[in-house]
Formats: sequence, C-alpha cells, structure tokens
Amino acid sequence: MASNPKIAFAKTSLPESGIVAVLTDSRLGFSGNARKLIGKIKNFERIAEAARFTGKAGSALSIPVPPGTDLDRLVVFGLGRGEGDPATEWVKTGGQLLGKIGATEKATILVDIPPGLDDDPVKAAVDMALGARLRAYKFDRYKTKKKPEEENGDCAGSVTYLLDKDAEAKKAWKPHEALAEGVDIARDLVNEPSNVLYPEEFAKRAAKLIDNDVEVEILDEKALRKIGMGALLGVGQGSDRESRVVVMRWNGGKKHDKPVAFIGKGVTFDTGGISIKPAASMEDMKGDMAGAACVVGLMHTLAARKAKVNAVGVIGLVENMPDGNAQRPGDIVTSLSGQTIEIINTDAEGRLVLGDVLWYTQDRFKPKFMVNLATLTGAILIALGQEYAGLFSNNDELADRLTKAGTATGERVWRMPLDPAYDKLIDSKFADMKNTGGRHGGSITAAQFLQRFVNGTPWAHLDIAGTGMGSLQNDINKSWGSGWGVRLLDRLVADHYES
Repeated sequence: MASNPKIAFAKTSLPESGIVAVLTDSRLGFSGNARKLIGKIKNFERIAEAARFTGKAGSALSIPVPPGTDLDRLVVFGLGRGEGDPATEWVKTGGQLLGKIGATEKATILVDIPPGLDDDPVKAAVDMALGARLRAYKFDRYKTKKKPEEENGDCAGSVTYLLDKDAEAKKAWKPHEALAEGVDIARDLVNEPSNVLYPEEFAKRAAKLIDNDVEVEILDEKALRKIGMGALLGVGQGSDRESRVVVMRWNGGKKHDKPVAFIGKGVTFDTGGISIKPAASMEDMKGDMAGAACVVGLMHTLAARKAKVNAVGVIGLVENMPDGNAQRPGDIVTSLSGQTIEIINTDAEGRLVLGDVLWYTQDRFKPKFMVNLATLTGAILIALGQEYAGLFSNNDELADRLTKAGTATGERVWRMPLDPAYDKLIDSKFADMKNTGGRHGGSITAAQFLQRFVNGTPWAHLDIAGTGMGSLQNDINKSWGSGWGVRLLDRLVADHYES
C-alpha cells in the first residue's frame, strides 16, 4: 500500500519559507539559487565546521531556522565528488534526501548542481523524484493501531523540485511515475498475506490492469486440464484454492511484430507440500510469488507509459499444500510439452509451474525472447547472497542486455552456467526427467530443468530468491517485498525492444 509524496516540478526560484534542501559537493561548492540562499546564512562555514560537515556523498547538514533567512529548516545534502555510480546515483540521492528531510507536510529541493559535477538537471530531478517515490513506500494496511509518527508518516507529504527546465522535467517524469507505480504494485502483491492473496484473488487483481488497455485472460483449472498443464496442476492439487494462469497482453508496437514475453512463478504460499519445509520462517513463503508480482508490475508500467512494444506477461498461480490429495514424491506427471516428470521432492515445485507456462508461452505467442522470474532456489542465496539475482540464459545477447540493464538500474544480475553435464543430473530412471538434481548445483539444475521447456526460444531465467522478498533494505527500498525486477525489465525493453 503505497504511501507516496506528491511530486511536483516548478521553475527555479528562491524559496523564502518552509523546509528547503540544497545540493553541495565535497568542497562545499554551490551554484545558482543554492549559492544565493547559502549566502544569506550568517557564518555558514562555521556552522558546517562545527557539525563536521564536509559534503561527503550521502551526508547531510540540517540547520533549523537558519540565521539570516525566514526558512523553517535548511537541509544541505552532500554529493561528494561524483564518486558513485553515475547510472544510479541520482535515484539513490533522491531516496537518501527524502530520508534526511524526514516527516513534514511539504519540502522544496533546489536542483542546482554544484560546479564541477557536469550532470543534466532534468535527469537529476526526475531520478531524485523516482528515488523519493520508491523510498516512501510503506505497507501498513493491516495495522489498526498506529503510533502518532506512523499516522503522520515519516517522510514529506509533497516534494517540489525547482529547476529552470521544469516543463522538460514534468514530461520526463511521466514514464518514471509509471515505473514507480509498477514497483508499488509488485511490492503490494508480495507483501499481502496468503489468506488474502491466493491464486483466484491474485488473478482478479492482475485483471485490473485492463484499465490500462492491457488485455487480460484468466485460465481456470478446467481450461488448464483441457490444454494439459499437468505439471502446474500437480503442484496445486493439495490445496483448497484452485490454480490459475493469467495471460496479459500489451500491444503498443507494430501490429505484426513478435512480442517480448515475461513469465512469473506465482506460488502464493509454499509449505513444501508433502516434502514439508521446516517451521522456522515458513511465513516468508507468502512471498514465493515475487516473480509473478514483478510481471504484473512490469505490464502495468509498459502500458502506463505507452511503451512502443508488444509484450506478453504470463503468470502461473498455485498454492502448494500437503493435504491427502497432494502430490507425492515418486509420482510421475505429464507436462504440457508432453514430457514426463518424476517428482523427487514436492518442494521443488516452482520449476513445475514454470515449465508448463514457458512451453505455453513459446508455443502460443512465438515471442522474440522469454524472461522468467522466480524465487526458485535457496541455493542461489548461498551462491550470490542478496546483492545479485542469478541469471541463466541460452542466448548471449539477451544475457548481456540484462546485465547492462541491471547495472543501469542497480537491480544487478550475475550470469551462472548452463552445461550438458549439469543437465544429466536431472535425467530420471522412470520418466523423461526428475524435478531435482540433488544438493550440488541446485540453482543450476533447476535452470537446466526450465531450459527443457523453452524449445529453442531465446530465454533467460532470473532466480530472485535473494532479491524478490526479504531483500536487503537500502536507500530506495524500505519494504520486505522489494518489487525487484520491474525497473530492470522496463529498462531492458526501453533500451532495446521499442519500435
């Protein structure tokens, strides 16, 4: 449930009241109206020296009722000397600065970039606004008793960025705002409890995308049985909640262009099934649908910003429960592709869902490429921690583009190997394959399993177990559900696939 500041852009002026923020560098340099404002403050150098403020990147000097002005408070924010990653630094700055300003009704930020930092003020303004929006998100809809500080919020209710090219900034903000909305949607879905957000309800919420001209089709269990999604249905057969597949289509490109396709794992709760998980931290398994949440958020973003691309989003929604009808280790199921799968471990369920959905997507839509996202394996946390998502791909160009998009957005990926030697580990004595290859290389053998369902289509698998839920909080994410992947994939589309 987003708790966002109202974002505005206005022509440069010299604020005379309220809470104002200005930008400086590690030499305490100022430009434009920021220099004029600082010039009004008596003994600013002494104030900075006494506070040991040097303009280091991410630092701030807060001056209540600054002498020589009628301001309520002045926040001087340090940018250092541009030593951060230029691709992501302004977004990060926007989040940091909102945190330094703190709770207030409104704030004004002078986008006067210090001399020597040769950055575009329009890009700086809209990126800072994006960072502020992302940081401000809060999910508290189930709290009935809130502390006063929670009622009033912990950030500014509105933020106005002042710069000369305010009209350009307003125009540039529109796609950024759509992106922030998409991330918020994904975060909301991941944060919801599983008794509220089960497969049928998830599908209904995804259908609301139709308001943005996204065509939405929901396949119920009867339809899934008819087409033969035996692997996906096997996962959900132990639950009272019916499984669903949701197909979302945004047609913003040329009529006959092949679409790009995004597939998400949507296990709305994962007990592990008969191979039940330990009780400790099982509550986190409400987030085992973070891949599907990302796809929904991404499709919203593409439609809201009118992306010039044809895109398909397909999500498989199931609940993995251990009742008397549940799938058992040793069972053999037939997937949509016709390939048979021996179930070794019912907690290796996400790949069964994705296998059917990947085959369905490539067969029906013949896309340019497929990217799937899934909180698939704990093993990827052992390999990469929570700093990177695991990237597996059968296509070097797609993998390279994803890596660069990750660098540009800060949603970083690290390419992992695929190899026939690993593929042999999932061969079965009784079926075409088994659903786990054992303990060693668990993330890789899971990816090898998925590769058997892409039918040669350019494809990438993102294992987001470390980044999609319970991820590391940072300057632009204070939420348990991070919405990871929306910015990454939107950037991939924007950079390479819009006509």
